[in-house]
Amino acid sequence: MGKTVSIASFSESRWRSLLFVPAHLPKFVEKAHGRGADGIVLDLEDSVPWPSKAQARQRLGDSIAQAGQNGASVLVRVNHGLRALCADLDVSVVAGVDALVLPKVESAEWIVEIAQEMLALERERDVLPGGIRLVAQIETPAALPRLTAIASAHSRLIAMALGPEDFSAAVGGQPTTDLLLGPNLAVLFAARAAGLVPLGFVGSIGDFADIPKFRETVRHSKTLGFAGALAIHPAQVAVLNEEFAPLPDELEWAERVVTAEEEAKAQHLGAFTVDGKMVDPPVIRRARALLAWGRSIPGDPRSD
Repeated sequence: MGKTVSIASFSESRWRSLLFVPAHLPKFVEKAHGRGADGIVLDLEDSVPWPSKAQARQRLGDSIAQAGQNGASVLVRVNHGLRALCADLDVSVVAGVDALVLPKVESAEWIVEIAQEMLALERERDVLPGGIRLVAQIETPAALPRLTAIASAHSRLIAMALGPEDFSAAVGGQPTTDLLLGPNLAVLFAARAAGLVPLGFVGSIGDFADIPKFRETVRHSKTLGFAGALAIHPAQVAVLNEEFAPLPDELEWAERVVTAEEEAKAQHLGAFTVDGKMVDPPVIRRARALLAWGRSIPGDPRSD
C-alpha cells in the first residue's frame, strides 16, 4: 500500500493490519516500519501517559517520517479531551499523515466539528484539503444507537472499529465473545451500509500471547465481514495480514465464476452453475469483490 493515496482511490485500499505504536517511545517508533503492518498508528492517547504527551507531540514530525519509510499508511490516534485534542490536531494535521484515529466517538456532530478544524489547518498549511481521513473508534454504549449517523457523518470518514477493551469497561464487563459479538456486528453493519471499511475482530485486542487462538478469532471475524483490524503487538501483524486476505482457493473460485459469467452472458443466462452450485448476481458480486481484494493487497501478483 503506497504512502500517497488519492481521495478517490482511498476506499479501495486494504488495511489488514494497523499497528499501534506509543508515540513517546523512540525505540518502538524507529522499529515500527519494519513490522510489516499495512498502517502504523502513532498513538497519542491511551498508551502515552499524561506527563509524556507533550514529548510525543514534539517529536511527532520525526515519528511520521520514520513510520512511513516502507510505504505503510501513517495514522495518528488523537486524544478525546478538548485541551489535548486541540494540541494533537495542531501537530498531526500535516503532510505525511494519511488518517487520524478518533477514540470514544459518540456522535456525528463530534466528527463534523473535528473535520472542520482539520480543514482550517489544511488550508493554513497548504495540505490537500480533505486528504487526511478519519477512523472512528466506538468505545461506549452511548454510541450504539447513533451508529448510522456516525458512519455517514463526513466524507473524511473511511473506517470504523469497536474498541473492545474500552467498550467492555464502559459496560462493566469483560472483553469476551458473548459481550463483544453484538456491538461488533452493529459497527460492522453500520460501516458496510455507509461504504466504510469495517475494522475489528470479536475478542480482546490485548490477547496476543496465544497466537493460535488469536488466529482462530481473526479467521472467524473475517467470515463475519470484517476487512482488517487494529493491533497492539507486532506478533499480531502477521496473523492479521494472512487471515484478512483471500485464500488462494477463494481467488481461484472467483476467477472461475467470472469466466463462467462471460460464457453465461453469451448464452443469455442470468444464473448458472460453478462447482455444482448455483451462481447468480449476488454470488458474482462476491467473486468480483474477492478479486478486487486480492489485487489491493501488497505483494499479490494480481496487483501488478
